[in-house]
Amino acid sequence: MASKKYHIITFGCQANVADSERIAAKLEKQGYKKTESPEKADLIIINACSVRQSAINRVYGKLNKLNGKKIILAGCVLQADKKKMADKINAFWDPKEYFNCKPIYESKSRAFVPIMTGCNNFCTYCVVPYTRGREISRPIREIIDETKKLIKNKYKEIWLIGQNVNSYPNFSNLLKTINNLPGRFTLHFMTSHPKDMNDKLIKIIKESKKISKEIHLPVQSGDNKILKAMNRNYTVEHYKKLIKKILKEIPQAKISTDIIVGFPGETKKQFENTVKLFKEIKFFKAYISKYSPRPGTLAAKFKDNVPMEEKRRRWQILNKLVCRN
Repeated sequence: MASKKYHIITFGCQANVADSERIAAKLEKQGYKKTESPEKADLIIINACSVRQSAINRVYGKLNKLNGKKIILAGCVLQADKKKMADKINAFWDPKEYFNCKPIYESKSRAFVPIMTGCNNFCTYCVVPYTRGREISRPIREIIDETKKLIKNKYKEIWLIGQNVNSYPNFSNLLKTINNLPGRFTLHFMTSHPKDMNDKLIKIIKESKKISKEIHLPVQSGDNKILKAMNRNYTVEHYKKLIKKILKEIPQAKISTDIIVGFPGETKKQFENTVKLFKEIKFFKAYISKYSPRPGTLAAKFKDNVPMEEKRRRWQILNKLVCRN
């Protein structure tokens, strides 16, 4: 009897890629075989991302094209969206259902290793605490064992990932332990929260040969009032001091960031503060998003008073600054 086939559609970031690799393992344990063709699949998994409204809109669009298929929805999905999609899906898998599954890696050279899931920060624009729940960390032994297997199988890039990796208990020690494992590989991690980047972590990055010196530190805005409205719990001054410290200790470090333009209430003057920050820090990379209200978050209750045309203008200005760097 021929095996049933599955097809996974992944939306979102590295965390969702890692989740899809674990979903694949869960399905193959149940006897399914992967197909790259959704038409040939007996079961389709849509691994959703709800961070932005535009992302969940793409999920709705995909569901409308898959009529007649058995569909499981997985990933970051708000309860309200689950109800809206209920007549189009057969089941929903919470991320916790496959978080600890042993993965089937998509790449043969790069691997994403989740060390935690969920978030305790409750940034006003973000749905992650509502879709993934509070932070849950994997046991360090599990992470080390998974990493050892990757090194043994000649993986050249190992990424430790989570919504806020540097809130993992003894994260610095975890990095140091993996760095000291024998083998040729580069160790990356993301995403970090500026309020949790400390001197010990900077020292470990500096002294460890295998840890990448590309450091991703989302700032989100260059204006203190906007940062407070976002509930980011740091100031621009704190962020600049932190970057200065990193570059003093690790001169070769390359800093990347995340930015949201057009957050509710962001004036042109406040945006200019973000431009000023960009010119001062000269980010290596920046992932720039145009704000869109996400139902279920606190910011969705704020007045979205920056026109889309103005959001696009601000996006273009920052994008050009990054390209120039």
